[in-house]
Amino acid sequence: MGGVVAKDESSKSSLQETKLESKIIEAVQRRELKGSSMKSFNSIILKFPKIDESFRKCKTTFNEYDEDKNGTIDLQELKHCFRKLEISFTDEEINDLFQACDINEDMTMKFNEFIVLICLVYLLKEDPSDKDAKSQMGMPNLKATFETLVDTFVFLDKNKDGYVSKSEMVDAINETTTGERSSGRIAMKRFEEMDWDRNGMVNFKEFLFAFTHWVGIEDIDDEDADENVGSNVYML
Repeated sequence: MGGVVAKDESSKSSLQETKLESKIIEAVQRRELKGSSMKSFNSIILKFPKIDESFRKCKTTFNEYDEDKNGTIDLQELKHCFRKLEISFTDEEINDLFQACDINEDMTMKFNEFIVLICLVYLLKEDPSDKDAKSQMGMPNLKATFETLVDTFVFLDKNKDGYVSKSEMVDAINETTTGERSSGRIAMKRFEEMDWDRNGMVNFKEFLFAFTHWVGIEDIDDEDADENVGSNVYML
């Protein structure tokens, strides 16, 4: 076990954090001081259908700000979106968020990328002195969903360093499937789905992209009316 921890620490020390990533990690660590209400990975899976439904309701908002109706949001459309939602970010901060969430690097934002970006905004805007910050985002109905996502990451990040390691993922799965021989394989599969850059550590943004995949958000662009999309991921 000591070898695994050493490897995790080595991976973390080699990470090159951008200014935005540092802010996200700091925000996650502030949130981690409150702890997590999650008791097991199964309790997270049981919330998938409700989270899926909540995300799908955002499609109307996404379409509203897709001004040229091409199925994506570009940088200028995103800036218009921020102004209309009264999200007080500078142009530099919006540019950084757009670049961070444009995982296809095609200078456009698909729906799943938009969901991740809005969740990051929610985390970064969490200010105890500003009680209306979340509702001013224009989507107050998403508060419970975003809180669930942050709570889930806090549950997985056992050592509260702002990242999820392989060993932490194994621990989380073992809490759900104690004694089952397949638990290690399941944990590795879930971790690989999250570790997009293959550096051995998962940050909050990577976790969010994996989560949208788990609940089937990527399929909404093709089949908005299909209520059964992603139902096969509700089971380990």
